[in-house]
Amino acid sequence: MTAEPLPESLPGPAQPTKPRWPVPPPGGWTVDHLFSLPDLPPHTELIDGSLVFVSPQRDFHALTLFLLERGVRQTVPDSLRVKREMAVVINSHNAPEPDLSVVRAEAVTGRRQTRYDVKDVVLAVEVVSPDSEARDRDTKPRKYAQAGIRHFWRVEMVGEEDRPVVYVYELDPATKSYIVTGIYHDHLKLAVPFDIDIDLSEIDQL
Repeated sequence: MTAEPLPESLPGPAQPTKPRWPVPPPGGWTVDHLFSLPDLPPHTELIDGSLVFVSPQRDFHALTLFLLERGVRQTVPDSLRVKREMAVVINSHNAPEPDLSVVRAEAVTGRRQTRYDVKDVVLAVEVVSPDSEARDRDTKPRKYAQAGIRHFWRVEMVGEEDRPVVYVYELDPATKSYIVTGIYHDHLKLAVPFDIDIDLSEIDQL
């Protein structure tokens, strides 16, 4: 039996395909692009015309966000709604996604809604992650303040027990910047934008 001749070269192992990231147009991406580009990763943000992709969450981030959302929902008035990880449109080149937002009830138009206008946001909350420290501590708060969001919380993981610490800010309308009004370690109790009472130490039981 005659052996078949070997091919001149055998196919090697399949090479992994490299992800094809969208190339920004002149002038950067816009809000229209953000909501129309196919196959963007979940929770992509638009900051200064650039698409920002999020990294996998730490356990701290997920638990803290659950704790805060549950606490805020318990006392939110009927005139407001609590939204988690929804885009907030500031202008044509900025649509960040706060971890938690409180918006005016009339801004909610239906179950298929994908964004809210910044004028309807009463409170924005950011839980700081290692890959987003600069955005959560500087870039996004500045944009929220300049756009007129009156209340902002920044949440950090602090201490050996890795518990949340909430830095509470209120807008100074004269300077369009935030002023810190309190730092809360174990218990978050506020009267604005409405009565809020959250035991931050409960993260140990979640």
